[in-house]
Amino acid sequence: MAEVARRCGVSPMTVSYCYNQPDRVAPDTLRRVLAVAADLGYRGPDPTARSLRRRHNGAIGVVLGEHLAYAFEDPQARRFLTGVAEVCRERGSGLNLIPTTGADQDVDRVRSASVDGYIVWTTVDTDPVLAVVGGLGKPVAVHGGPAVAGARVVGIDNRASARELAARTFPGARRPAVLSFPFDRDRRPRLEVGPDPGRVAFPVTRDRLLGVHDHCREAGRDPDRLPVAVVARNDRAEAAAAVDALFDSCDPDAVVAMSDQLAFAVLDAARRRGLDVPGDVAVSGWDDGPDAERGGLTTVTQSLHDQGRSCALVALGERGPDRAADWAVTVRASTR
Repeated sequence: MAEVARRCGVSPMTVSYCYNQPDRVAPDTLRRVLAVAADLGYRGPDPTARSLRRRHNGAIGVVLGEHLAYAFEDPQARRFLTGVAEVCRERGSGLNLIPTTGADQDVDRVRSASVDGYIVWTTVDTDPVLAVVGGLGKPVAVHGGPAVAGARVVGIDNRASARELAARTFPGARRPAVLSFPFDRDRRPRLEVGPDPGRVAFPVTRDRLLGVHDHCREAGRDPDRLPVAVVARNDRAEAAAAVDALFDSCDPDAVVAMSDQLAFAVLDAARRRGLDVPGDVAVSGWDDGPDAERGGLTTVTQSLHDQGRSCALVALGERGPDRAADWAVTVRASTR
């Protein structure tokens, strides 16, 4: 910039104006500066240096505790990120996806991101990334939890919604069961009977399991005898093996699944086995995506799109929600 200014006989500030505020420069000067800059191979002020000087990067970061493709493959994540992207478009902000996998490099990757605020997709209580984003002095929204000092948690009351969903799914059942999200970051699929929610590391999974336990106790059922099939990912096809293991071992007649995708895996298995829904097995899920109504699925209705918007506003330093997100149980033909 200094060399361009010297050759043109103008100040470095004038050169800067030619790129950042060209309307403040006389047309002849603007043409001369850009021509000299082109001859020298100068492409304008360095954006990284400019962001450091202004202490503003013009972007927010979304920390995903998943591989990057998850953002495009998972229906929940897609709806959430659509809400985030909508706010970014309205505010003229960029969006930086930061995948983390529990590796040692996660902390450095998150800390070095050139962003003005962070959104953390739900993660485990012990994730070291939480301490990093909470200590950078930037606005932070955590979707679904866990709570961390200096951050705003955005999401529904998962425990209350699970309690009500179980109350709509388990009546008349003798062998109720749960199809669960992963318990921790090892994502090991398995079948357990009466697992302790207190040892579940993901807060969304933990709260939903606690809510089901709340209903069981209120209905006189023993939650310690409740079969829980755990999947590795929120994926309909991948869940098929876990669902088959659940049916083969426990023959459930009512299943609360922790997402619509997992509920569809149960419905798929019921069809393969010639079972009537809801006569032989009642099924429910979460999220109320576009396929839920078409499939007659009883589900927890929530707007992940709106929650994405709320998280983005928080990460941009604007006023976020002052209460938990709205939810309701929508009862359809898949339950009794």
